[in-house]
Amino acid sequence: MNSDIIKNLEYVKKVEKEIMTYSHAAAILSYDQETICPPKGMEEQGEVKAFLENQAFKLTKDEKFIEASEYLYEHRDELDEWDRTLADQLHRGYMKEKNITPEKMMEFSLVYNKAFVDWSEARAESDFSKFRDSLARVIEINKEIIKIRDIKNGGSVYDQLLDDYERAITSEKLDECFGKCKERLLPLLKKIMNSKKTIRRDFMSIEVTDEQQAKMAKWLLQTIDFDLERGAFTTSEHPFTDGLGKDDIRVTTHYYPNYFAGSIYSIVHEGGHALFESLQPKENYEHFINGGKTMGMHESVSRMYENRIGRSKEFVHLIYPKVCEVFPQVMEGVTENELYEALNIVEPSLIRTEADELTYTFHIIIRYEIEKDLIEGKLTVDEVPKVWNQKYKEYLGIEPETDRDGVLQDVHWTFGFGYFPAYAIGNMYNAMYYNRMKNEIDINDLVAKGDFAAINNWMKENVFKKADRLTPSEWIKDITGKELDADEFLDYLEEKYTELYEL
Repeated sequence: MNSDIIKNLEYVKKVEKEIMTYSHAAAILSYDQETICPPKGMEEQGEVKAFLENQAFKLTKDEKFIEASEYLYEHRDELDEWDRTLADQLHRGYMKEKNITPEKMMEFSLVYNKAFVDWSEARAESDFSKFRDSLARVIEINKEIIKIRDIKNGGSVYDQLLDDYERAITSEKLDECFGKCKERLLPLLKKIMNSKKTIRRDFMSIEVTDEQQAKMAKWLLQTIDFDLERGAFTTSEHPFTDGLGKDDIRVTTHYYPNYFAGSIYSIVHEGGHALFESLQPKENYEHFINGGKTMGMHESVSRMYENRIGRSKEFVHLIYPKVCEVFPQVMEGVTENELYEALNIVEPSLIRTEADELTYTFHIIIRYEIEKDLIEGKLTVDEVPKVWNQKYKEYLGIEPETDRDGVLQDVHWTFGFGYFPAYAIGNMYNAMYYNRMKNEIDINDLVAKGDFAAINNWMKENVFKKADRLTPSEWIKDITGKELDADEFLDYLEEKYTELYEL
């Protein structure tokens, strides 16, 4: 490696360290804003966060930093794998943001912050009109961002927004995958709804306390082998995970007084995200590439722990004694099999985060179809609540009575578009690599025994290890030898629910 490469690499990493410091501080404010910040303090808190983010952004606009980064990109073939990934990521970021000034970025940040504040108020009052103008503004700036970018990934404006969350995925590919989902899942859902199988559910809505749910949440994180010396958990309106640093991964959940299973699965879901962050190679942090994982990759892991593992007979067998201990008022007279069946019941519902495995995909399809039409100008902001309700009626046969249970239930549209499909893509990814994993280790036996160290190690070596250094298509092919497809996910659902509902 020549001296110029070494000099530029050292300078880039010095600046990246400064950027990471600002970003870390901004992330802590964001975490605070979504957990304990009082409602009237949210806007000011967001302004401080936006200022810190803008300071980090200014560092990326420094001419010397740009020259050094581009020099590394031009000489990337002379770098090791880790630094080559850094050079690629910096170039990609530069090409996307070279025409965005710090002033413009500050403007964008303040729009997103106001959208979050307005959404929070609108959700609390179940009144979409209070979020309407901010949503319209978010749509405008998303289009503006794409228009002024120097890098074009082909396809429509919406495809380029998708690319921010899942590199190289297109609406054409999603239409193909979601088309298969509708073709195979709608008839399956109809059969299940007509099934004579009765699943006991009376105990699922018995009231529980926050203290009980907190005790269960901590035990679950420990059970899946998440290191609480390097992490923490609390509650938020919308559960999330934030990797603030190598040894600081924050998880949130939400407690439901009449739905104890909700907090169980939100903590297992977020615990999956947390494992992904905590078990990635330490070199990712040393080379500043730990942000290279896509949302589809991340959701594949969280939803695997939540569903493929978390709703399996083996996992229910593992947690059944603890559930009985922590929620005695719920579990009196409830058998292990009754708990398993109730946790896997198929029941069209309004809330995405509480949906069963089968109907969940339709929650994503609905959001995907709406946001794509919004960006493409086929749908106006004022039409969104009505179209939302119509699509729920069309796909799931139910209709929300309030905006809170309908169009205002998710926070994602406060910061842009293209995220939602990642949840469904994640289900498809994990179905593919789960099939490989079960052929290499006895996952059912390991789950039943609570041996998550062995499961997590397999995931670390085969799923986590290269995630920051590969594109999604390269990553899934490296793991499975195949391209992304919905079939293995749909095969799994058909097999599971045919047995459960005795179809």
